Amino acid sequence: MTMNPALAEAEQITRTEARNFYYGIRLLPTAKRQGLCALYALARRIDDIGDDEAPLEKKRASLALVRKQLSDLDAATDPVLAAVAETARRFPVPLEAFDELLDGVEMDLRGATYETFDDLRIYCRCVAGSVGRLCLSIFGNNTSGTDPRAPLFADQLGIALQQTNILRDIREDLLLGRVYLPGGELERFGVHLQLDDSGALHDPDARLAAYISFAADRAQRWYDLGLRLLPHLDHRSAACCAAMAGIYHHLLLRIRDNPTAVYERRMSLPPHEKGRVALTALAKAVFPV
Repeated sequence: MTMNPALAEAEQITRTEARNFYYGIRLLPTAKRQGLCALYALARRIDDIGDDEAPLEKKRASLALVRKQLSDLDAATDPVLAAVAETARRFPVPLEAFDELLDGVEMDLRGATYETFDDLRIYCRCVAGSVGRLCLSIFGNNTSGTDPRAPLFADQLGIALQQTNILRDIREDLLLGRVYLPGGELERFGVHLQLDDSGALHDPDARLAAYISFAADRAQRWYDLGLRLLPHLDHRSAACCAAMAGIYHHLLLRIRDNPTAVYERRMSLPPHEKGRVALTALAKAVFPV
């Protein structure tokens, strides 16, 4: 059977751009894999608008255009939007979650800063909890029925992943003039974010390292909350979710064990380790304990 060209393009985008997520996505059956790739491709487009070096007003106009296009998906001719429209016909996609993602990117464009973790949690929910809920619409619930808490768990897992991203990218974000770490917490730990002469994060008194350990422990608690989603998914969806989350969780554990590893470069897992996480998730799905 010939694949829908729009879905095929969205899958190619995901395979190329989602180096972490695709390790999990490829574990899904065809229809779910195509659907999740379509949602990822649009989420990636929205994220890329925020990270583009274009003038601020052009980025705002691009986000406004995406909002307008989402309001009339059936008329979409753009391949990514057409793929999302087809996915929304096949699955109960909460399209309003894309509006939340757009809200989060607009927070970045405004140069939003966060005084407390509750402030940061709102941002994380917009940019990552929304994606968790979008993924859940593709995964579905297992045969035991729909648990009303499943969207909450998906939201919490997305927030956990975003906290991992923030800790991994402290240096890169600082170079872009962005600070996501809550200001009140940094003050409490006596941290002043700056780079040394070599371009690494400056931490002569290990105060930043202490803060990163504290924040990583908190992120771990969000993984504990979010991973409650897995028993509510069918085996292959659970394997996909576990693989995607597992790669980021491994990163978090690395950061927690060695906070200074993020000082000089962006931390990542080697391909063989990502593959091992995916295979472990698949094995647990096929042979559940």
